[in-house]
Amino acid sequence: MEILRAEHLTKIYGKGETAVRALDDVSFKVEAGEFIAVVGSSGSGKSTLIHILGSVDTPTSGKVFMNGQDVFAQNRDKLAIFRRRQVGIIYQFYNLISRLTVEENILLPALLDGREIDRTYFNELIEMLGLKGREHDLPAQLSGGQQQRVAIGRTLITSPAIVLADEPTGNLDQRNTQEIMELFKTTHRKYEQTIIMITHDENIALQADRILAIEDGRIVNDIRIR
Repeated sequence: MEILRAEHLTKIYGKGETAVRALDDVSFKVEAGEFIAVVGSSGSGKSTLIHILGSVDTPTSGKVFMNGQDVFAQNRDKLAIFRRRQVGIIYQFYNLISRLTVEENILLPALLDGREIDRTYFNELIEMLGLKGREHDLPAQLSGGQQQRVAIGRTLITSPAIVLADEPTGNLDQRNTQEIMELFKTTHRKYEQTIIMITHDENIALQADRILAIEDGRIVNDIRIR
């Protein structure tokens, strides 16, 4: 079942001679439950693509459909609700709130959305993330890998339709990188979570189901691995 469709996405920054075409007529579809790696050199447009898919940025032209809904046809308030409920974004730098505990950081998106906390699901997440017993620690008390696990938990707590990850292992050593990748694969398998991940690491990309290669703002390859 199709969960996301990008149609002729173009993004231009600036005007005239200084204009930069970050995306150039990008179109593709994503099936529910797919794990996709997006690869490309620095400046190829992959981060711009993720930001537009997550409605953090808007395209100059083109459309994004999520579960059949035209994302950018919504007004600002509805778009904010859509972003909060349907999309989870994970960044290279964890963006945790330093004064909040592990538990508070993870639960924050659900609380901001006025949701009743499902403690069974929360406890299941904590176990899966390997953070049992660290619920009341502050981010400064955690390693980089543990902080990224908290960021992943914060994304998953609202059960988003799609998870977008922008170089989520880029700030980690090799051991923590592989642990985080195993966590993504577990999430993908256990919750049938749809994941689109940017990476510059070929070994990471090969662990996904499908690889989209972007160069100069265009998709130059779309390879299904499994």
